[in-house]
Order: sequence, then structure tokens, then C-alpha cells
Amino acid sequence: MFQCARNVADVTDEASAPQTRVDFYFDPACPFAWITSRWILEVEPLRRLDVRFHIMSLYLHNEGNELPEWYRELVDRSLGLVRVATAAAEHHSEAVLRDLYTALGTRIHTKGNKDFDAVTAESLAELGLPASLAEAARSTEYDAVLKRSHDAGKDPTASAYVGTPTMHIDSTAFFGPVMNSIPRGEQAARIFDAVRTLSAHPDFFELKRERAGSLRFD
Repeated sequence: MFQCARNVADVTDEASAPQTRVDFYFDPACPFAWITSRWILEVEPLRRLDVRFHIMSLYLHNEGNELPEWYRELVDRSLGLVRVATAAAEHHSEAVLRDLYTALGTRIHTKGNKDFDAVTAESLAELGLPASLAEAARSTEYDAVLKRSHDAGKDPTASAYVGTPTMHIDSTAFFGPVMNSIPRGEQAARIFDAVRTLSAHPDFFELKRERAGSLRFD
């Protein structure tokens, strides 16, 4: 009886809590952004969140950087994906990005399809979006809009842009959290509570450890 009463109180407290705005900046080609994005969607029904998706670009982030050949190839190819996503948002509002990212990311990361042209065509068709949007992948037409979105994801107080995934929680910008797998259910919510607490502390700025293990998208 006491346990049930406590659970009801917990639910009531969460329902009455102020809504937390989460702005998530993604590049569809980044596996770490994919994992973090699926985590925040796990949290969404368990906490009062206003989750909004925005575009950033691995290509823009790495302009002028010396990269290993395999990573330079990925970064260069990633530009087409974010151009298409930018075009879709321009013509169909930013609200389309949530489902478009899911369609793209499921094919690229969960299913392992690295043919970005095919991924783009299939994703547009799945969502009933015009196939002509795929033409944006090889056009500079939306590059200025893309750069504005990319720059909006940066921490305005930082001297350098850190990378992807980038998240803003109630306007506090930070890189991460970066994870090897997708937390689920209440574990996902507890991790979010910890991240939200840290992000709200004005003097907190870094927490990091060595990476171990491999990526898992299940």
C-alpha cells in the first residue's frame, strides 16, 4: 500500500513539474548522435519534455581539419544528407525533422545501409515527401540555412564548437551525452534526470572517461 501511494505521488510530481525544453542538434550520419537521439525519445514519454530536432553538420564542423581518410570520406558524403534535411525543413517546417531523422537513421545505423542516395530516396518515400527534395544533396541552395542551424547549436559562450551530438536543455548547450548504446525505460529517464541536474549547475562544465566497448543500436 505504501509503495503504491509513493508511486502515485511520484507520477503526480512529474506531471506537475515544469516542462523542460530539449533542442537536439543532429547529423544523420553520426552514430553517436543517433544513439543519443533514441535515448531522448525514450525519455520523452516519461518526463515533461518539449523535444525539438535541428540540423548540424559534420562537414561544417570539420572544415579545414586534417582527418583520417576513412573519416574524411564519411564527412564529405554526410553533407548531402543534411542538405536534404534542410530542404525538407524549409518546405515542410522543422517539425518534419523528427520523422525524417528516424527514417534516415534507421536505415543508416540500425540497418547498416551506407548508400546515402538510396537511404534518402527511401526515407522521403516513406514519409510521403517529394522525391525532388533529394536534388538538394548536390545543390548549394540551402547551405546558408544549413549554416545558420549549425551555428545555432553552438554554445555561445564557448571558444570552439565541440561536436555531435549537441543538446540544449532549457537553453544550456553542451556536447553529449555520448553513449555506446541506447538506455531504455526508467534507466533512460534516470540518466536524463542526472544530465538535467548537471546542466542546470552554472559552474559545471565537464565530465568524461575513456570509451570502452562497441556501438550497439538495438
